Amino acid sequence: MLMLMLMLAVLTACTERTGEPDTLHVVTAEVQDVAGPGFTPAPVRVDSAHLPAAWHGIALPYARPSDVLKQAEVAARAAPPGTVTTTWYRLTLPAFAPAPVALMLYAARIKAYGPIAVYVDGQLLHQRQLDGPNWYWTPLWLPIDAGQRAAPPREILFRLQHGRASHTALASVWLGSTEQIGWRYHGRQWLQVYLPVMWIGAFISAGLFSAVVWFRGGVGRSYGLFALLAVAQFIRALGFYCETRLDNDWFAWLMLNSLFWILSLVHAFQVLGHGQRQRWLSRSLLGINLLVGVFSLPMVANWANSPLITPLIYLLAIVAGTTMGVAGAWASRGRSPEAMVMSIGVGLCVLYGVNDWALQSNFLGPEDWYLGPYMNLQNFATLCFLMYRRYIGALIQVEQSNAQLAIRLREREAELGESHRRLREVEHRQAVAEERHRLMQDMHDGLGSSLHSALRAIERGQLGEISVSNILRDCIDDLHLTIDSLEPVEADLLLLLATLRYRLGGRLRTAGIELHWAVVDVPPLKWIDPRSALHILRILQEALTNIVKHTEASRISVSTSSDAQGVLVTIADNGGGFDPVAALRGGGKGLLNQQRRAAAIGGTVSWESTTAGSQMVLWLPLAPAAALHPITA
Repeated sequence: MLMLMLMLAVLTACTERTGEPDTLHVVTAEVQDVAGPGFTPAPVRVDSAHLPAAWHGIALPYARPSDVLKQAEVAARAAPPGTVTTTWYRLTLPAFAPAPVALMLYAARIKAYGPIAVYVDGQLLHQRQLDGPNWYWTPLWLPIDAGQRAAPPREILFRLQHGRASHTALASVWLGSTEQIGWRYHGRQWLQVYLPVMWIGAFISAGLFSAVVWFRGGVGRSYGLFALLAVAQFIRALGFYCETRLDNDWFAWLMLNSLFWILSLVHAFQVLGHGQRQRWLSRSLLGINLLVGVFSLPMVANWANSPLITPLIYLLAIVAGTTMGVAGAWASRGRSPEAMVMSIGVGLCVLYGVNDWALQSNFLGPEDWYLGPYMNLQNFATLCFLMYRRYIGALIQVEQSNAQLAIRLREREAELGESHRRLREVEHRQAVAEERHRLMQDMHDGLGSSLHSALRAIERGQLGEISVSNILRDCIDDLHLTIDSLEPVEADLLLLLATLRYRLGGRLRTAGIELHWAVVDVPPLKWIDPRSALHILRILQEALTNIVKHTEASRISVSTSSDAQGVLVTIADNGGGFDPVAALRGGGKGLLNQQRRAAAIGGTVSWESTTAGSQMVLWLPLAPAAALHPITA
């Protein structure tokens, strides 16, 4: 809107610019009307003194207001003979000395519903059949001579033919060189023609973009409605810019109905904006569209000239647009700023339409400006505003959603942290309970059983002091191993073996057995925990205890090795040996306990024995799984 006001200020300044030297601004003329049977070709030469009617003095710019009702009445029936009027404008030029260059003629507008002809000193200079759509706003720019003249021109005649019910209009006339008055023509041409063309081009480009988004994205109806609105605006713009010669009645029908299509589409936009169903208005607009579309068909109405009836129908469009703007603003109050902006835009477009209707009906002078083309600028600015609002709204919504998500994430993290803490507490209590149960079970099955058996034997007098001492020593060793299994070994089997050596080394020395320690580095066993550590210690303890008690060995060798699947711990002695198969068949609890404990941690135990000694091999997997391939050494 600010840009439009600025342009109008520039236009006013251009109009009020003072005349330049060697230029002529003609602001007075004479006019006469001559009735005729029909449109006739313009003669090559005309003597204004021999024209039949009397001349009447007028001031330029000149426009005789049209009788809209009478004009519509004449246009609604077939034109009888003698309804064509030829209007002559005679401009008598005062003496002036133009520059010795090409002399140009400029007039802001010449209006007629028919052909025009321009004469200079009685000689036909220019003629044009003004049945195209752009006749009512394109300025007149004609060369009078090429600068080689015997004398300056003395008289200019304008011959305008039109229907009897319509009236003509003529702006003031400027004579001068292109350098002197060309800025007037080019300024009006740019501001009234070229700039609106750019704006409608931008508007149509936005419509194509909306159509692509609508078809490809499957989004809401607003994009589809905007694409249809751009099509309707393009059709409407043909009335301002199209240079192609079209059938006048059909072209007028297309221009007229495109205006009502635009009204209906803008109303649909308003309904989407404020969300209020206005069935009475929607049905009324649809009825008006159908009524005007059918009633204005040339084959139905059989008008002599469709443009004669359009000013009356434009009044209906102004009333419909005013009603739509007021109803949309009333429904948009406090609900949708976007719909309110569209309603204000509709109100401004109605004002533009009133201006153009008054200009077309000669209630305004021919040097006034058509504002209809500037609707495209306003519509494009409104589109940009709505897109900006939607974009900013989307950004704000995204920021709010991110903030809400961050809050919910923090709350969820707090909940998960609390749940994790409680779970850790439960797991800790469960682990403590399981470990307590394991220790109680091991002490009951190991230490408790040994002490209970020793107590019963002592009560029966079956054990001497030495045997009791050995039993108590075994119980203490067993208690030490149970406690040692609780120490962290960090997946280090060698640390576990070193603990066993520390606990049982003294007992072996007391028994007179030499310990050969051949332990080397092996891969870490990450699955070792207190339970599995106790199983490993018990297996090795059982093996060493059996050697001390039953083999009469003098030397024990402990070694380690590894393969691709696991780690091997080998305990060998030089005792008398034993039969492992017979021991297992006989129900030997020591060997069976070793097998059971090895299976519990995914390992295996194997034995080999000869008269020269025996060997036990404990195989432990690298991964916490069942034994893959038992290996014996």
